Amino acid sequence: MSALPLFPLRTAAAFSAQGRGVCDVPGVWQGSAWADTLQRTRPSGHAALDAQLPGGGWPQGAMAEVLQPLHAVREWPLVLPGLAQAICEGAAGRVVLVAPPYEPFAPALQAGGLPAHRLCCVQATVQQAKEAAWASEQALRCRDVLAVLAWLPQAQPDTLRRLQLAAAQHGRWLWVFRPDTQREQSSPAPLRLWVQGRDTQLHVHLIKRRGPPLLEPVVLPLRNAALAAVLDAQARRKRLAQEDADRLLPSRQSPTAALRPAVRRPDAPGASHALDRTAPRRG
Repeated sequence: MSALPLFPLRTAAAFSAQGRGVCDVPGVWQGSAWADTLQRTRPSGHAALDAQLPGGGWPQGAMAEVLQPLHAVREWPLVLPGLAQAICEGAAGRVVLVAPPYEPFAPALQAGGLPAHRLCCVQATVQQAKEAAWASEQALRCRDVLAVLAWLPQAQPDTLRRLQLAAAQHGRWLWVFRPDTQREQSSPAPLRLWVQGRDTQLHVHLIKRRGPPLLEPVVLPLRNAALAAVLDAQARRKRLAQEDADRLLPSRQSPTAALRPAVRRPDAPGASHALDRTAPRRG
């Protein structure tokens, strides 16, 4: 039995002697240099969040897994500012929504900087989890796609690995939204966020990132100014329309008056039917 050849272990000093650092080796990085990662990023639209994300923004070509309570609507305040900024800067492609639990409110997204014609929505039920994952993967491979937002509450780790690989191969933005009950489950996503809503604030816990752990959550506004202005304006228009309708409509009879039968006197003009008169009493 031949002995296995021994290869010398290379230390950081050995790499320095060759004129390169440890972080120049593909796939190797240092936790202290997490802010200077070579990962391509785009700003998230939240300065406080960018200060804690590796590379200073959302990763391109990588999955960002967002964990939130079931039926919570926290995704748009988190991702909309970054999408709007990318579109404003000239980024091409559509934003694909796969299996969203609620229909997107187009006026609010438009006010936030995401035009309705840039959206592509793929509907899928909870029972169509495999179809939704397949649609997400195909969307990542499309040339005319800027970002994919996928709601996959039942996705398994092997499904997430395929999505992560597709995003890395084609350089797409990818957000996968899952219940926060899956926090303890392993995930191939290089970035995992646990999002909680408290009053008018959004508390974002970075439970996984390339770098040291973040002990305190990042606090963001739950409603941005543009979205709040649109919702307030819509409520005001509805209230004014209701007031105009109440003022212009004529007064109506009460329901009981409308249902009360009309009684005609026997000697009234036009009383020709036998039932219009009282029968004579017999002698």
